[in-house]
Amino acid sequence: MNREAIHQALFQRLGAVPGLLTLSRRLRHWSDVAAAEQPALFQVQKSETALREAGLPPRWRFAVDLFLYARAADEQSPASAVLNPLLDAIEAALAPDPGRTVQDLGGLVAHCWIAGKVETDEGVLGSQAVAILPVEILLA
Repeated sequence: MNREAIHQALFQRLGAVPGLLTLSRRLRHWSDVAAAEQPALFQVQKSETALREAGLPPRWRFAVDLFLYARAADEQSPASAVLNPLLDAIEAALAPDPGRTVQDLGGLVAHCWIAGKVETDEGVLGSQAVAILPVEILLA
């Protein structure tokens, strides 16, 4: 297992998401990301879990959070109109490659997918929208 190669492969795949102006593995708070830098996506390692069965080597499960920041063009436009196409593009970037049934990050993992509740705040009190997407990576 090469943890860095796995996280870098995910990061490279997310780099294909169209429209992102900032992409980083170092999280910044949305208030520290200027409007000119958005839409922005930050990949954060969250946890690792060893799944064990007697007599077998551990199977690892990694949890990663993706923080997506986007701003509406003005105070009258819903920020969700900017956020939703980006969410769709992230989901598409994590879809299996043609002819494959799972996203395996180039053969590095058994599966990588969005798993769990996606938290969103469409900026109802302003133009800033935020989404946090949980990604799960399962190693063979």
